[in-house]
Amino acid sequence: MCSHYEGVNEIKRLRAKFGGKLPDEVFPPKNDIWPGYDSLLIRRPREAALDPHDDAIPDKELLGGRFGLIPHWVKDDKQATQMMRRCFNARSETAAKLPAFRDAWKYSRHCIIPADAIYEPDWRTGKAIPTRITAIDDEPLGVAGLWSWWQPPAGGEVHSFTMLTVNADEHDLMKSFHKPGDEKRMVVILNPDSYDAWLAASPEESMDFMRQFPADLLKAEARPTPPRQPKEVPNE
Repeated sequence: MCSHYEGVNEIKRLRAKFGGKLPDEVFPPKNDIWPGYDSLLIRRPREAALDPHDDAIPDKELLGGRFGLIPHWVKDDKQATQMMRRCFNARSETAAKLPAFRDAWKYSRHCIIPADAIYEPDWRTGKAIPTRITAIDDEPLGVAGLWSWWQPPAGGEVHSFTMLTVNADEHDLMKSFHKPGDEKRMVVILNPDSYDAWLAASPEESMDFMRQFPADLLKAEARPTPPRQPKEVPNE
């Protein structure tokens, strides 16, 4: 499970990797993202679902959102903070059934989370050693996710997202992480040629994308964890 990753904070690199009409006015994320932090996600515009043949509607949009999904039915800021701390990852096998994720799955609220690196704890020495995992070519990774929206009591609208995960017990790289005896999990890293298809996929097609990313296309190195910054609140 991934609770810490590095966001891609260069608009030019985002455009080059993910395509689409990504606006300049979106502020780049912090380098290190934890649950509750603001970051970036890529999705199909809402208008595209209403009129998929309108050429004026871009095929992708980039927007800010909180890492940790906040369902629309959350009542207050305290509950929203609790949800972000618990819902930063979603098991693909159960996302369609769990209350926190089932609406996002049912309505195909698919997104891609750009990441320069993800972090996992390596327990093989008996201690948790933070490990930085990146693409072998150092290109940004596109992680499959679900997004949601929430209206805080104070007004406005907050977007949020979660990373989807799959079993990694037999993955040549990711089976090395997490505590001994725990199930090994990994986030769903999409192949670049499937970005558009994932964003447009129906609920019935979603599981087709829930696959392990090849171990030989990833690399890992031990990396000390940077200090965590003060958490952000949903209605800031």
